[in-house]
Amino acid sequence: MANAYFFLFFLLPLLLLVVLYFLVKPRPVKIPIKNRHVFITGGSSGIGLALAHRAAAEGARVSILARSLEKLEEARNAIRLATGIEVAVFSADVRDFEAVKRAVDEAGPIDVLLLNHGVFVALELEKMELSEVKFTLDVNLMGTLNFIKAALPAMKNRKDPLPASIALVSSQAGQVGIYGFVAYSASKFGLRGLAEALQQEVIADNIHISLIFPPDTDTPGLAEENRRKPELTKIIASSSAFMKAEEVAQKALDGIKCGSFIVSCNLEGIALSIATAGLSPQRSFLMAFVEVIAAGILRIVALGMHWSWYGSIEKYHSQREG
Repeated sequence: MANAYFFLFFLLPLLLLVVLYFLVKPRPVKIPIKNRHVFITGGSSGIGLALAHRAAAEGARVSILARSLEKLEEARNAIRLATGIEVAVFSADVRDFEAVKRAVDEAGPIDVLLLNHGVFVALELEKMELSEVKFTLDVNLMGTLNFIKAALPAMKNRKDPLPASIALVSSQAGQVGIYGFVAYSASKFGLRGLAEALQQEVIADNIHISLIFPPDTDTPGLAEENRRKPELTKIIASSSAFMKAEEVAQKALDGIKCGSFIVSCNLEGIALSIATAGLSPQRSFLMAFVEVIAAGILRIVALGMHWSWYGSIEKYHSQREG
């Protein structure tokens, strides 16, 4: 019996760790940002502005892009006051490929492209205008494709031999669909497929993809978003914790510098990432070990969450009918 326990709880996990050490690809990588060009979209407020502050403080040459030139100037002044560093600003709509390309060409070769832009409308699909659905998909998904396509040629031909990064800011709503998030989740789930396929296309150019999954974040738009959310969305999402933009920015940059494909921002996010790991690449053999061991347990937890969510939906509709 003792030998069986020894094999089950020591030798088998050790053997699995050894196998995973040689199995995981792409291999681990370190991506420096000091003295390198970091270009951030959606950089005039919220997570984007916090990322710009953090990158500038760590010695990067920072460019930020957003639609409003007025907000960009306010962001530039705030970063200058906080860090003493001047950042470049570019005004463009990410849906406009030609405008995006002009901004990218003017900014010069990019070492770390951080695609943080996004819009969010929480509303049942039946109540959404098709124009709102299209706007969400165009900004969140097509805007990301526009930027990557515009920046990729110069990133591939860069003279800097150090590894480069393209980081996409998704959302925990890009890991699990929630009532009222139909269009938003569709756009954010799309980023995952984009990232997985793109990593295979650019790995030979020493470009590494990161996919960041922040929870609800305390940004200027959060209060307005919460006012518009359907009641059921508020009930189902009530248990989710939110983070400050500065906390998300720190987690995001740490993940990018480690070359992590999946970047989670809190414990809930780590659990979601393990539960939804699927066929995504994993550079860390230790994290791969956790994914393998915890997958079954977290599937049970996920089923329990769905039991709670669908119970809330049934209760809500029963009360309305009553």
